[in-house]
Amino acid sequence: MPPTENTSSAPGTTSTSGTPAIEFKDVEKRFGKTTVLKDLNFTVAPGERVTLIGPSGSGKTTILRLVMTLEELTGGFIFVDGKPLTHTEKNGKRVELPSKTTRAMTTRIGMVFQQFNLFPNMTVLENIIEAPVHVLGKPKAEAVKEAKSLLEKVGLGEKADEHPTRLSGGQQQRVAIARALAMSPEILLLDEVTSALDPELVGDVLGVLRDIAETTDITMLLVTHEMQFAREVSHRVMMFDGGQVLEEGPPDQIFNNPQHERTRTFLSSVQ
Repeated sequence: MPPTENTSSAPGTTSTSGTPAIEFKDVEKRFGKTTVLKDLNFTVAPGERVTLIGPSGSGKTTILRLVMTLEELTGGFIFVDGKPLTHTEKNGKRVELPSKTTRAMTTRIGMVFQQFNLFPNMTVLENIIEAPVHVLGKPKAEAVKEAKSLLEKVGLGEKADEHPTRLSGGQQQRVAIARALAMSPEILLLDEVTSALDPELVGDVLGVLRDIAETTDITMLLVTHEMQFAREVSHRVMMFDGGQVLEEGPPDQIFNNPQHERTRTFLSSVQ
């Protein structure tokens, strides 16, 4: 179950709840000659909701994409439930794991992107059952039943047979959230899920995410510029700049009494 109160752990330390859901160990990511992340060490406890904040280009989305294996690590290791995700260490050397092993690990992780990435030629229901049936091997009837239940959960029960192009941006993003949940993920990654929406549609999507946070024990690692949302759903907030953690702590501490001048400057610009 998720922590019952906001908790803070220093970067690189293991949560007292046992094996971390996610662990970053000496993680480095470079694009060409540009280093985006360097010596990144932190953990996310099972059921914990951690929000990454900071200016654009600070490496936040790259962190999510590394966990989802959409980007390759330049150095270091990522562990999911204590197991290496893409690389392990053998005889003192960093060794890449077989792709089959990594793919099996990522079935436990769901991600919702800024853009909805729905298949326009499929109905809403077909979008949601595609991965459970063809990746998890779930019987179609079972997948359909669960998909319809998820559509009800996100307030779109009547849209199962519509195509995405006939939905608003907020509705499409709620379908994308349902699609991610259909894989029964242990970890949910959320990357600026409201940034592509018109302002009047943001509330509906955030409402769905608040409900997920309150009614499930899914571990959540999210990137957002919606500071009030971060304050409400997070157990811990981490301030990033230049690919490094400047400070972290419970939302009340970060938003009401930030210790780092860069955090204060950033928050004054977005709140």
